[in-house]
Amino acid sequence: MRIGLYPGTFDPVTNGHMDIIGRAVKLVDRLVIGVAQNDDKGPLFTTAQRVEMVRAEVAYLDADIDVQPFSSLLMHFAEHLNAQMIVRGLRAVADFEYEFQMTAMNQRLNDDIETVFLMADPRHQAIASRLVKEIARLDGNIDSFVSPAVAQAVRQKVQKRV
Repeated sequence: MRIGLYPGTFDPVTNGHMDIIGRAVKLVDRLVIGVAQNDDKGPLFTTAQRVEMVRAEVAYLDADIDVQPFSSLLMHFAEHLNAQMIVRGLRAVADFEYEFQMTAMNQRLNDDIETVFLMADPRHQAIASRLVKEIARLDGNIDSFVSPAVAQAVRQKVQKRV
């Protein structure tokens, strides 16, 4: 069984994430979406909320998908899952430079686990969770960047913080 791991903070999960997930499930028998705890980034949503949000967003996909939180080293989590590949999305050259470094380090930690890059659909290349949150905080329209359910959740969180 080919197991792929798509890690991220998903704060919040965007249409860009969903595009990568929809394509990643075609490459593996089982896709695990690893929701990184990553409190250092000051997430808008708790880890549990992000896990539930991603689960709700992928529920309609006809694929073997599991959504799990993790707080360990990515390669330790991948090994625990018996994953053969890590799936990463690329939007721009800046993403490539960062991902290139991470891939090289991960390969040194375990060269049996491949990293596979999927280019973002051009419609989603500008979407970043950080920007979605910023637009929402400034009362902008985020409807074209996230699903209606995620947009509502983001707006509710942002209003509570004001």
